[in-house]
Amino acid sequence: MLKQSFFRRLAAMLAVLHVLMVVQVPMASASMVGTAEVLYEQQQRLDRQQLLSMLEDQGVQEKLQAMGVDRSQVAERINSLTNAELAQFNQQLSEAPAGAGVVGVIVLFLVIFIITDMLCATDIFSFVKCINR
Repeated sequence: MLKQSFFRRLAAMLAVLHVLMVVQVPMASASMVGTAEVLYEQQQRLDRQQLLSMLEDQGVQEKLQAMGVDRSQVAERINSLTNAELAQFNQQLSEAPAGAGVVGVIVLFLVIFIITDMLCATDIFSFVKCINR
């Protein structure tokens, strides 16, 4: 009888543990990923890489150094751009005249700095006021 009582308690404890383990398992969901979504994500990745590759240009690096801006800061900010901002910058860059390559890139980076200053992410320019305060 003692043995039977022990097995009943053990079975009840195991049943409770089993229920607790099942409750904690999250439900998995699967859905189809559209081709447009994949292409959009790939385009964003390419756009970001294109901007980062422009940092390798010697003229751009010299201009950034003359302005006292570190190349790693620019790369970090490019990586933190939203997809909409990235698309807007690449659109502006593609519409820029061919001779304005280095100047266009410098202006692009200045706009990035001003936007991050406005969003209180950085404090580079004293004339830019934070909009979140």
